[in-house]
Amino acid sequence: MNFLQAALRTLFYVVVGGVISIAGAAFFFMNWEPDRDDFPIRGIDVSHHLGEIDWGQVAGDDVAFAYMKASEGEDFKDGAFARNWAGAGAAGIRRGAYHYFSLCKPGLKQAENFLSVLPDDPEMLAPALDLEFLGNCARRPPVEELLQEVSDFAGLVERERGKQVIFYVPEDFFLTYLKGQGLNRRFWARSIWHSPSYVKNWSLWQYQDRGSIKGVEGNVDLNVLASGATLNDLR
Repeated sequence: MNFLQAALRTLFYVVVGGVISIAGAAFFFMNWEPDRDDFPIRGIDVSHHLGEIDWGQVAGDDVAFAYMKASEGEDFKDGAFARNWAGAGAAGIRRGAYHYFSLCKPGLKQAENFLSVLPDDPEMLAPALDLEFLGNCARRPPVEELLQEVSDFAGLVERERGKQVIFYVPEDFFLTYLKGQGLNRRFWARSIWHSPSYVKNWSLWQYQDRGSIKGVEGNVDLNVLASGATLNDLR
């Protein structure tokens, strides 16, 4: 074997090894999950973007609860909400609903929109408010204004449904608006591939945004309940 052949063979092995390493890393991260002994109660969150969901298959894939999008902003209602709510209930999955909060609309108006589709069901999980920058309008209100609008939203929903709202908060939103504000609410943290550190005593943790669940086509968000908690703690 001459020098050129040896060099090409070495290069080939290096390239193949790199591809295998990348594929292995991708497989690891796509399938990473928290320790099941510590976090045994698992769930998903969904919206109309996922299309038709076979909730029977979902229930058979170790999914105990599901949060589903009900509304967004002042007037948008998720067209799949009623279907998902009924399907999850029929499959024996505990259900909760969430509203995506617009930074450009009044909190009270958004609460009214959410309540117009939120079931009056004493067994449902706590209503959730999705607070994040991704996909939101360009406006970034002052902290005091944002907190007032969020408080207006939560106050109305809690009075009408008798359940405390839980706040879904990625790290960037939490640090910008909620850290140190003393809000007496539970938090749903988002921390992909590692445990949350930016918020203490979280109730829910979204640990994956490209998960795979039977009965759902495409990537799905995966969540766990806090260690030692039960779903009745989220009512």
